[in-house]
Amino acid sequence: MASNYSFDVTTGVDLQEVDNAINQAQKEVAQRYDFKGSLAAVEFKRADALLDLVADSEFQMQQLFDVVQSKLIKRGIPVKNLDIGEIKQAGGNTVKREVKLKTALDADTAKKVAAFLKAAKLKKVQASIQGEQVRVTSPSKDDLQEAIQLLRGEDFDVELQFGNFR
Repeated sequence: MASNYSFDVTTGVDLQEVDNAINQAQKEVAQRYDFKGSLAAVEFKRADALLDLVADSEFQMQQLFDVVQSKLIKRGIPVKNLDIGEIKQAGGNTVKREVKLKTALDADTAKKVAAFLKAAKLKKVQASIQGEQVRVTSPSKDDLQEAIQLLRGEDFDVELQFGNFR
């Protein structure tokens, strides 16, 4: 029997599902009447985990973003993991928006998670930051289940995932 049990707190998105959602969004934009004859494009830069949206006007940008967001939601991509940039002017009467995908816990969020667990004062539950994840350990599985429930009830501006439960 193990003396300590643990689980890892991470976040991320399935990049293949994002790719599928972007392909569906591009097909819908190509068929929609309100986008006929206009420049409305979505580019997925997989290596950078970045979406580039380009449209003719701010109104079309909002419509384009709504299409992309609905396709991401249908594919199970958490909207909390989108870092939505501002609409900026681009060349030739077009506007541009960058949407970054949060694929890992950043240092600030990991610190917030660890501090939250420490402040919850659960018996013998310890949280340690290990790179892009937080490892939570305890001698009791019940305490770990309680920690998971507390973390699910709190908003950390990202969708937390719990894995590697041992």
